[in-house]
Amino acid sequence: MDDARARELLAAERKRLETLLRGRRLEGPDDLEELSPTDDADLGTDTYLEELDEGLADDLRQQLDAVARAEQRLADGTYGLSVESGEPIPDERLEAFPTAERTAAEQSRYEGRAA
Repeated sequence: MDDARARELLAAERKRLETLLRGRRLEGPDDLEELSPTDDADLGTDTYLEELDEGLADDLRQQLDAVARAEQRLADGTYGLSVESGEPIPDERLEAFPTAERTAAEQSRYEGRAA
């Protein structure tokens, strides 16, 4: 994959993730006091939603870290090569997952799945 296309894909992925992260509803303590639940069920639901939202935000931040690593590999001239074996990652995989660090088979093994 040429560098211009890689930069385009990574910029689009960064923009998508940053937009999603900004859209998270993360509320501060003052917001929660104003919406104090009327019963235990409401409190449980609010707590669940807050924890879910924070977990989703953490996932988005991890994905942004992966974009930063891919951008660094691009700058270093190693984008599109597996961080594990140095083998080329197919362009089709990079088009679908611009932050891919490994070939599909290596990623499956890395995640403990059969290739």
